[in-house]
Amino acid sequence: MQPQIILYIILGIITFDFVLEQVLDYTNLKASKSTVPPEISSFYNEEKYRKSLEYKKTLTRFSFLTSSFSFIISFLMLSLGGFGYLDTLLRPYFDNEVWLSLAYFGLMYVVSDVINIPFQWYSTFVIEERFGFNKTTPKTFVIDKIKGYALTAIVGGGLIGLLLYLILNIGAEFWLYFWGVAALFIFGANMFYTSLILPLFNKLTPLEDGDLKSAIKDYSATVNFPLDNIFVIDGSKRSNKANAFFSGIGKKKKIVLYDTLINNHTTDELVAVLAHEVGHFKKKHIVLSFILSILQVGVMLYVMSLMIYNENLSLALGAEQLGIHLNLLAFGMLYSPISKLLGIAMNVLSRKNEFEADAYAAETYNGEALGTALKKLSVDNLSNLYPHPAYVFVNYSHPPLLTRLAAIKKAA
Repeated sequence: MQPQIILYIILGIITFDFVLEQVLDYTNLKASKSTVPPEISSFYNEEKYRKSLEYKKTLTRFSFLTSSFSFIISFLMLSLGGFGYLDTLLRPYFDNEVWLSLAYFGLMYVVSDVINIPFQWYSTFVIEERFGFNKTTPKTFVIDKIKGYALTAIVGGGLIGLLLYLILNIGAEFWLYFWGVAALFIFGANMFYTSLILPLFNKLTPLEDGDLKSAIKDYSATVNFPLDNIFVIDGSKRSNKANAFFSGIGKKKKIVLYDTLINNHTTDELVAVLAHEVGHFKKKHIVLSFILSILQVGVMLYVMSLMIYNENLSLALGAEQLGIHLNLLAFGMLYSPISKLLGIAMNVLSRKNEFEADAYAAETYNGEALGTALKKLSVDNLSNLYPHPAYVFVNYSHPPLLTRLAAIKKAA
């Protein structure tokens, strides 16, 4: 396939993706209703509900602005050969293809992030502040940036460097070797995320002895779930929004509760939330997600191996010769439709898993308490109560609140 045809395909893909995203956002915004649904009326007063509608409208408009900016920059860079021009500027300074590629991606990452800092700042310190969510200080924002750069350089740079080395030295079979590396990395991330990565940004403390800890341990014993690692994360350091999550495999299992979650919910509600997380474990959702993630990476790497040595990909981006880093960039854009479809499939599965975890919590603990917890979370986070079905199908990893409440009521 000629470079010009490849370029047209890439431009078509990013344009279609941008248009689809805007159509879905617009449709989702128009699906809003002015009335509070009866199921949640006792939690949402009219003023709070109007605030949630305004929050959604503000986020949609801001998303349009940031997406449009990103699309225009990408379109211009592609159509004017900017990606290839950057390769031409850097190439004289590097004899080693791996170091050239790392420098290329490093520069692209830093420039892209710096350009987006004003948008990130506005989102955090204007939008989130306006709606009462932001707790991030400018100091924390800057420190997070520095830590993020360091982590990206070490972890991201290491993985990309290894991938480039294998591509340049192994040949077309590189994908099998890197697939093994990727599988180990995903496993390690599942095992040690809360031990090694999360503490770089947040403070984790063991849950103190008391009624909540006793209730959690009592419930865990009734469902034969050995749980010693219960941590509280200082989520209030950055936001008033609340969450809880489960991580780890085997003896490394950990339940992490946001301090904002603990502050805003009763013991029964918190145990119900934990029962939901235990449901994911008992239903093998975590293991299934791990396996599917590895399979997705394998598919991507295999498809990459069929295209990565094609010089026309680099030429399509405006380069004068083959550059593996340019081919990786072009491949990412060409693969994005497949990635999108796989992401939709994973969201469908994730929503199914959420229903099953909700049902498990309702059956083994208290469906009413779980429903109350979800209502409070929705109100506190100003969640969208009436998302459009098409938007849910493409973007939601969790079912909408009203759908979940109906399912919980049926399962209880």
